[in-house]
Amino acid sequence: MIKALVLKVVGKHYTLRDEQGNVWKCILKGKLRLDESKSTNPVVVGDWVLFEPVAEHQGVIVEVLERKNYVVRKSVNLSKQLHIMAANIDCAYLVVTLVFPETNFEFIDRYLVSCEAYRVPVALILNKCDLYKNIKNEVEHFEQIYRLAGYPVFKTSAKTGEGIDELKAALKSKINLISGNSGVGKSSLINSIQPDLNLKVQEISHVHFKGKHTTTFSQMFELDFGGYIIDTPGIKGFSFINIRKEELFHYFPEILNLTSNCKYYNCTHTTEPECAVKSAVVEGKIHEVRYQNYLSMFFDDNEKHRPAF
Repeated sequence: MIKALVLKVVGKHYTLRDEQGNVWKCILKGKLRLDESKSTNPVVVGDWVLFEPVAEHQGVIVEVLERKNYVVRKSVNLSKQLHIMAANIDCAYLVVTLVFPETNFEFIDRYLVSCEAYRVPVALILNKCDLYKNIKNEVEHFEQIYRLAGYPVFKTSAKTGEGIDELKAALKSKINLISGNSGVGKSSLINSIQPDLNLKVQEISHVHFKGKHTTTFSQMFELDFGGYIIDTPGIKGFSFINIRKEELFHYFPEILNLTSNCKYYNCTHTTEPECAVKSAVVEGKIHEVRYQNYLSMFFDDNEKHRPAF
């Protein structure tokens, strides 16, 4: 058997590269699909696998090696199954925009929580900064929210080149996942980082201020300055899987850091008295936007008796 890295997944077809640099086209062994029935995609970009050659540069994947981490969300069509976006990631970057289109803050926090839950280091890329000359207060507000929570924020513009060199330095020699809503300029940004990729770019709708999917499958690209980028299809929403609400605060680092100061050991930081987290929100040590998004996720927007704050 041969060990290889999964570079591209299109339906049931997989492109692999072995440790000698040879590229293989593979399919899955039937038993492997059955064994991984909880996932819509048992083999994902970033996986290391073992495969058996069956012809010249063709093979059958027989085993997926243990993953160090992965980014996962609920399947769009099958709510009881999970969809793994990519595996073995050194850092996941969520590309967001403040206008044209505006990225929802709860979407951002849901993505961050999922990365925290599956041990994936994560950072934010505030893209299209060339459009923000007249909304400097909104930019400062965004940076304050997430830097206060401990997340790196890269400010970029594929149009002007702002922040591209700084981002490239962070990407170097790592396996990096790039995600975001459709329309945030993800493909243009990747083209700025690695121009010879020539990824397809599509203008967003001037009527609905939303983007159209230009990436239809996940794929890993090698960077000429060292490292890799995993490009994924645009995501509209982000639902959790296997995260209990009583454990949700574990995945908000700034909340977790203060938990030991609460009066009750099992404090959920919602309705309990003498809660250090709620005090920190009042004092500005935890941003209210993050706390309100925590409450929204905890109560799932369907339950009554949410605390007035």
